[in-house]
Amino acid sequence: MSRISKPRDAAPAPRAADRIRVSARELFYREGIRAVGVDQIVNRAGVTKPSLYRAFPSKDDLAAAYLSDYDREFWPRFEKPGGRRWPDARAQVLAYIRELGKRAVQDGYRGCGLSNATVEYPDHTHPARGVAEAHKKALRKRLRELAAEMGARDPRVLGDGLMLLLEGAYVTGQQSPGGPAQSILAAAETLIDACTGKPARRR
Repeated sequence: MSRISKPRDAAPAPRAADRIRVSARELFYREGIRAVGVDQIVNRAGVTKPSLYRAFPSKDDLAAAYLSDYDREFWPRFEKPGGRRWPDARAQVLAYIRELGKRAVQDGYRGCGLSNATVEYPDHTHPARGVAEAHKKALRKRLRELAAEMGARDPRVLGDGLMLLLEGAYVTGQQSPGGPAQSILAAAETLIDACTGKPARRR
C-alpha cells in the first residue's frame, strides 16, 4: 500500500520554539513582561513547560529574545517607512513620525516594547534591559546621523530632540486615544526647521 505524501506546497507546522516566541510577544506587548507568567505562554502556544525551557533556559532569556525580535523588526520600519525609500533624511524621519502619530492615537496602542522594558527592568544587568538599552543607544546615534544629514547646526541637539518626541509619543499614546501624539508631526517639523534654518513647504 502506497503512502500518502503531504502536498509539497503545504507549509510545515510552526516549531514549538516559534510558537512560544509568537505567543510571548503578543502577551508581553499587551500585558507587560513581568505580568505574564510561564503558564500563560505555554497555554497560548499549545506547548509544555519542558518545551519552553528546552528552547529558552529561563523567562528572562525569553524576554530578551522577544526584545531582540522587536529590535530587528523596528529597523526596516524606521529606515523605510511605509516600505519605501525616501529622498532625504528629513523626509524619512517625518514619514516614520507620521506613521507613529497615527498608531499612537489608536485604541490598544501599547507604545514601544523596548521603552516599556526599560521601565519594567531598572536593573542594568538584566538581559532584557540590556537589549532595550542597546536599541535605544543605536536609535539615538542614528537620529544624530540623520540630523547631520539634514544640515542641523548641532546634530546632537536635533537628534536628541527627535528622540524625546518619539519617546513622548510611545508613552502618551498609551494613556488615551487622541492624546498629544496627534501633534507629533507638526512638532517634529517645527523642531527640524528651528535646528536647520531650512523650513520646508508643508504638505
